[in-house]
Amino acid sequence: MNVMANSLGDILAQKDFDEPSEMAAIKQFVQTQFQQEVEVQLRERDIVVTAASASLANSLRLKVTELRKAAQTDKRIIFRIR
Repeated sequence: MNVMANSLGDILAQKDFDEPSEMAAIKQFVQTQFQQEVEVQLRERDIVVTAASASLANSLRLKVTELRKAAQTDKRIIFRIR
């Protein structure tokens, strides 16, 4: 029985830890426009943006078209408040 055992280091060395472009674009847009930080979660069909305040979430909601354009995505963007 031939079993290949990979160490955790070997597995992690092959992992791509770069932030997805959509995620980076949304964070940069919010930082540029509002000087705030948001959490971004990419899911299969949508993107969840978590803001620190209701006012920021609402302001982002009003700019959802610009956010999609910045992120170059067709996914639905959902806004949550931390």
